[in-house]
Amino acid sequence: MKRAQPISGESFRWKRTIWCCIIPLLSACNFQSIDADMVIHNATILTMDPSGTIAQAMAVKDGKIVEVGANRQILNKYASPQRVDAMGGVLVPGLMDCHAHFVGYADGLLEADLVGTDSWDEVLDQLILHVQQRPSEWIIGRGWDQNDWELAEFPTRQQLDSLFPNQPVVLQRIDGHAVIANRQALEIAGITGESQFEGGEVVCDSNGEPTGVLIDVASEAMFAAIPIHDAQMRLDAILEAQRNLFERGITSVGDAGLNPPEIRRLEMLQDSGLLKLRISAMVSATDSNLQWLLDHGPIKKERLNVRSMKFYMDGSLGSRGAVLLDPYSDRPEWHGFKIQDLNWFKGALAALESKGLQAATHCIGDSAVRTVLKCYGEVLEGTNDSRWRIEHAQVVAKADFPLFRKYTIIPSVQPTHATSDMYWAGERLGRNRIRRAYAYKELLEQLGMMALGTDFPVEDIDPRKTFYAAVARKDASGFPKDGYQPENAISKEAALKGMTQWGALAQFQEAELGTLEVGKWADMTWMDRNWLKVDIEDVLETKIKGTCIAGEWVYLKSREQ
Repeated sequence: MKRAQPISGESFRWKRTIWCCIIPLLSACNFQSIDADMVIHNATILTMDPSGTIAQAMAVKDGKIVEVGANRQILNKYASPQRVDAMGGVLVPGLMDCHAHFVGYADGLLEADLVGTDSWDEVLDQLILHVQQRPSEWIIGRGWDQNDWELAEFPTRQQLDSLFPNQPVVLQRIDGHAVIANRQALEIAGITGESQFEGGEVVCDSNGEPTGVLIDVASEAMFAAIPIHDAQMRLDAILEAQRNLFERGITSVGDAGLNPPEIRRLEMLQDSGLLKLRISAMVSATDSNLQWLLDHGPIKKERLNVRSMKFYMDGSLGSRGAVLLDPYSDRPEWHGFKIQDLNWFKGALAALESKGLQAATHCIGDSAVRTVLKCYGEVLEGTNDSRWRIEHAQVVAKADFPLFRKYTIIPSVQPTHATSDMYWAGERLGRNRIRRAYAYKELLEQLGMMALGTDFPVEDIDPRKTFYAAVARKDASGFPKDGYQPENAISKEAALKGMTQWGALAQFQEAELGTLEVGKWADMTWMDRNWLKVDIEDVLETKIKGTCIAGEWVYLKSREQ
């Protein structure tokens, strides 16, 4: 038998070094010692954390992120029944729409779609088709915009009266701040030429007869007369709306104005497992709703967040309801409608502040913005963490921008409003004033953050358009070539943060959402390109591959699609 040769000291040291290196590798490679519910790998993961970390893989357990890192690090460490190969795709924190009308959008799926109609005649044609397909007691539609018509004037009810003499018809303008109703609907609602509404208008002809057009508070009186859709129809519409959002990568929505019964309905649907969407519900501002919020809020559940009250200080620019410091350029001596009673508003703000609740106020015109900033300032007094918001902030006087910083007021804006309104907004505001409208970059500079949304169904639900409009300042057709007032474009990084990290902050959810970090919910949007790297003109071509909420894929695009 051959005798073993003694090992020299040098050889021993060399072999020991090799084994010291190999043993940990073997341990990592062979022992997936930690269980996970899902492992995602082969991805570009934009964590959006403070360091801007980009990872390749992620492990998820019980709906939350347990680790992000390199492919080998995660694959070797975690055993999981679900391994998702992202095939080089990009994962970002679940996209948030911080200002929308989810319930209204769902109800609108049951109504005539009038978006994009280029004349009153086309509106009528669409309406006739809708009635043939969906017969109902009331004929409801939404989406017309007279500013898109060759004759950019409000319609009148005569043709509606002729076509539908025995059925009430109510057609909502695209912005939700005006309607046109036929004679039957006006009679049911008890609205005549003599009806008066503070903060609204019944438009009348030269004989004092209603034309059918109702603006702002006057339109709300009409809405109150419309019966609610059948419960099963509304449920089906809610689930369809949810699917539409998931297909576009949206995981969370701020619903800007709901009443307590609707909030409870959404809560029950979430508890049943039917509604998986995360919702931050703003309570509509009324006396009774204020008391309800003071008594019950804040409400914090896994997918429902209620701690905000939604006020309206004015109407819309498109229907000339926005309140301006100086008269409308195309309607001298007219300033718009100030909707909110200021004494009640100030009392409500004080009550909310005492309970640590959030105020969010619709402000389009520069007069509305100034009024609300001053009212907020009287209550908040200085810098704070109350996270009160101004929704839209479309026209802001130059002197008022610093007040956002002084009182820590979050601007909540919808970039596609700028690219929708750009065709006619200059007529309303005039050459000088339009230059400080839709000034998103200047608003961003005040706090270094802003929340982004769409205001759907006023605008399209597609978050790609939000990002594109914020950065390129163009509409979906690529107009204008050099961007609309490009000096107020924001960066790609800022736009994505406004839909993720900053969106979560604006909704008091930064501890659990908005970035892909350990301990946070595994809410993710999987797309085929990196918005921070690709040419901005390619963003609209993005394909959403999947949408994940709390580790569950609520939408996955098939490989064939």
